[in-house]
Amino acid sequence: MAPRTIDLSPLPIVDRPLSRLAQLFVGLALYGTSMGLMVRAQLGLAPWDVLNQGLVRHLGWSFGAVTVLTGVVVLAAWAPLRQRPGIGTVANVVVLAVSVDTTLAVVPPLVGLPGRIALLVSAIVLNGFATAVYVGARLGPGPRDGLMTGLHARTGWSVRVVRTTIEACVLVTGWVLGGTAGVGTVLYALGIGPLAQLFLRFTTIRSKKDLCP
Repeated sequence: MAPRTIDLSPLPIVDRPLSRLAQLFVGLALYGTSMGLMVRAQLGLAPWDVLNQGLVRHLGWSFGAVTVLTGVVVLAAWAPLRQRPGIGTVANVVVLAVSVDTTLAVVPPLVGLPGRIALLVSAIVLNGFATAVYVGARLGPGPRDGLMTGLHARTGWSVRVVRTTIEACVLVTGWVLGGTAGVGTVLYALGIGPLAQLFLRFTTIRSKKDLCP
């Protein structure tokens, strides 16, 4: 039996705007927090950051500039998937930047391996939950999550399969380019898809049409 798809297409902003905007910003803030915690764990970067680091080595650009470049390229890949940016796409850039910098300023680096492992696992779980929270608000996903939701809608594959495939491809590409990977990178690539799939069942806002009996 084909996996049941989850409708993640954007809803009009006038549909329950306050609750959905709150969900969007909470999800993005938690996502940025999870990024900062993963950095502090020092056990491997997320696949997209491995790719960015590999591109930095070849282009000589700053990490931030390369992040913008990959975001633009991913947005260009939305076209054949018929994805459209929304307020969530714009908020993604701003809120993540503030949240991750705040987390890195508050949370000091850890020394002991057990604590770093616990922090890594917590960061990955939090990232999967945060992804589902802000994508589930259906106000427009970020560039990379938009690629995930677009492929999910066009192929009918589960979010778990789509997300895991994307992360694995990005990881391999980044590693070939010279990016640094670690055990945390592998755990993230394998775990983020199933986690997002699990949490999206509970966080996705349903349209009014779907709510009608």
